[in-house]
Amino acid sequence: MTASMTAFARRETHQNWGSLSWEIRSVNQRYLEPTFRLPETLRDLEPLLRNELRQAISRGKLDLTLKFQPTEASSQLEVNTALLDQLIAAADQIYNRTPAAALDPLRLLQWPGVMQSAKADEDDVKKTALQLFKDALVDLKAHRQREGEALAKLIEDRLEQISQHLITAQNYLPAALEVWRTNLLERAQKLQIDVDLARLEQETVLLAQKQDVMEELDRLTTHIKEVRRALTSKQPIGRRLDFLMQEMNREANTLGSKAISMEMTQVSVDLKVLVEQMREQIQNIE
Repeated sequence: MTASMTAFARRETHQNWGSLSWEIRSVNQRYLEPTFRLPETLRDLEPLLRNELRQAISRGKLDLTLKFQPTEASSQLEVNTALLDQLIAAADQIYNRTPAAALDPLRLLQWPGVMQSAKADEDDVKKTALQLFKDALVDLKAHRQREGEALAKLIEDRLEQISQHLITAQNYLPAALEVWRTNLLERAQKLQIDVDLARLEQETVLLAQKQDVMEELDRLTTHIKEVRRALTSKQPIGRRLDFLMQEMNREANTLGSKAISMEMTQVSVDLKVLVEQMREQIQNIE
């Protein structure tokens, strides 16, 4: 199923220890380029989060933000009395050796780990954050698929127009050769030049061979089939579609270089416009 790289998802939950919320924004990018913004207390979740992301998404530039708001009760400061007792005991030993040394309570409070928040079960918070992330990824993929379905319809519409132009080009070629032959005879008559009809027929055949665009039309038809096949694939198709657009544009240019009538030239121009419109849409496909 065609998936877009442009999407947004948000998930949040409220627990007795606080609230968690995930916001994921995704835009087009050639490779997978995630940027995680996590609270410091949950920073060690990042490797797990990256692994989950790689399994779900293959391309795109993603901005992934986790916000954690603890409840007032869980954010109150507490004294780590066990650590404080150890520090006081150590300070007493120093004081016995150097009685002049004074014990500063503020210095004790500044010691790492003495003051701490009354935290909720960290394992529960991390487990909830990880599950919430998985749920947000499901929403993100669903959004990307909805956007992708819309893009696929736009591309299919252009493919149908291209198919009609190819039929037109096939019909134009015989008429274009006849117009060329007629115009040449008319110019010869105006200039009062005798025309060797046998030689004229030979030149017409040579021109028909040189200006034969059936090979280009056949390749364009094949590319159309391949694009349609890719649109039904369950694998990421953005890069393959981009390559096919390059090939279709190449064939359209060749078609224009072989044109011997304004109609054929216009077909080539219309084809290139449609291919470029598809290419712009494909930049957003995963």
